[in-house]
Amino acid sequence: MTTFDASDRLTREELAWELVELFEELKVEDINEVLAKNVPVDTLRFFSAYANDFGEALGLVSDARKRLPNLMLLAYLLRVLEERLLPEDEPFDA
Repeated sequence: MTTFDASDRLTREELAWELVELFEELKVEDINEVLAKNVPVDTLRFFSAYANDFGEALGLVSDARKRLPNLMLLAYLLRVLEERLLPEDEPFDA
């Protein structure tokens, strides 16, 4: 059995970078599976609609606007991951 040493815990920043690096390595099908298992469909629809409206209001070009929902989803998944992995006593410093 492996023992857990509190000094081995990831910080929020380290956890975020690990998630980003993981997503960079995933295929589209794998990302879709992660999303399907962790993000409610209504939340996916909200992010898509909100990001489109937000990008339009700011006059963002299509490439940047298309990436906004993905950025929002990544932030959402990071928050879900933090809630699952980080102890409750660690303050959120966003």
